[in-house]
Amino acid sequence: MKKYLILFVQSYPNFRIAELEALADLEGVSVDLSKHNDKIPFLEVELENDDCAKRLVSRAILTRGIYELWGQGSTYEELHNMIKSNKDLNFRQFDDVSFKFTFESFKGRQSLKEQLKIIESFSYLDFNGKIDLKSPQETFTILEEYEVYGMERATAPKYLWFGRQVQLSEKMRTNIVEKYDLKKRGYIGTTSFDAELSLVTCNMAHVQQKNIVYDPFAGTGSFMVAAAAFGGLTFGSDIDARMISGKDGKTIASNFKDYGTTPNFMDVLTMDFTHNAFRSDFKIDTIICDPPYGVREGLRVLGAKNEEKAAGRESNIYNGSLAYLRRDFVPPKRPYELSSLLDDLLQFSSERLVENGRLAFWMPTANDDFEATLIPQHEKLELQYNIEQSFNKWSRRLLVYVKRGDLYVGVTSNGLRESNIRSFRDRYFSKFSENSR
Repeated sequence: MKKYLILFVQSYPNFRIAELEALADLEGVSVDLSKHNDKIPFLEVELENDDCAKRLVSRAILTRGIYELWGQGSTYEELHNMIKSNKDLNFRQFDDVSFKFTFESFKGRQSLKEQLKIIESFSYLDFNGKIDLKSPQETFTILEEYEVYGMERATAPKYLWFGRQVQLSEKMRTNIVEKYDLKKRGYIGTTSFDAELSLVTCNMAHVQQKNIVYDPFAGTGSFMVAAAAFGGLTFGSDIDARMISGKDGKTIASNFKDYGTTPNFMDVLTMDFTHNAFRSDFKIDTIICDPPYGVREGLRVLGAKNEEKAAGRESNIYNGSLAYLRRDFVPPKRPYELSSLLDDLLQFSSERLVENGRLAFWMPTANDDFEATLIPQHEKLELQYNIEQSFNKWSRRLLVYVKRGDLYVGVTSNGLRESNIRSFRDRYFSKFSENSR
């Protein structure tokens, strides 16, 4: 086993390890990530070889890169002594390759003059290759952690690492988060999902090349677009025809065209997934979505609030045709609770996902009443992740489930209904006050 150092990005620290665990599972890489501290962006791990290190972080979004660890210490003197005494290192294998030195610093930074002085202190490595600042064959990195006291700027690092860059992540190699930023997208709406978390969700849902990926609440296609970035073959549906139709000539399909991923766009349908038009034997690799919370307007599903009254309308004739058979017929909708939606989503996923297929969706919760029992469960779906993103008085949680085989029998429950808590929409508009329960 070899020692490596992982460098994380600063955003969404509580999602870092879950994303890497999911990618390790996807790539078949064995790694212990339990020593992670979300207060700092550094994590030392042991891996079998460089190939494992590359596969672990290659498509990561919340990781910057991974480095073969050559040495560490609380001072540069300690760092140099450890490198010099490391008998596992063979400096001479890098004699004839082009190289450069870089710095990665957390909560502090050396001046350019100091950086040059530090780089010169590594002269004992005695590399004979050409220095190439643009496209070197090898990059050697000095990673520094500073400690800040109040408003005072730290003058020296608290801890140091030195390593050979093995792999930069998808985020750093391709600038994928900036590329998919909502501000640069042609078609978005008020509920379009954050690009960075959309990509993270796809990683945790194991979206892969040629996977069939479905979003039952497509909206403006945020998750579909993100899934296509990883090679997924995507399709979606939404009960709101306005979202599918687009605006000012821009549609979900035009977003795919702008990103050059049109071959990954299968179609979108105006459809209520609880009354879906799919064949009974149609299987899906991944279901990924952000269900409507019912905040902007109450949740709706196809069906009539008054079934008897609706039944009488079925015989209505309009211009010689039954009204409900006409192409311009707008079917009635009835109120729908979030708890029922999640029940239906889990049941749909249990029937449609392939074995080991994944369901990933975001669920809102009020911070003052959340308990583990509120997480919906289905006997054929194993809950893998439950990660919180907090917004003061409420949160949303990323829930990731895996469809298991016929022999797996879990628990079916829905804490949102059983806890007798009022709807999320009601609580949201009452500002989650105590008497809104």
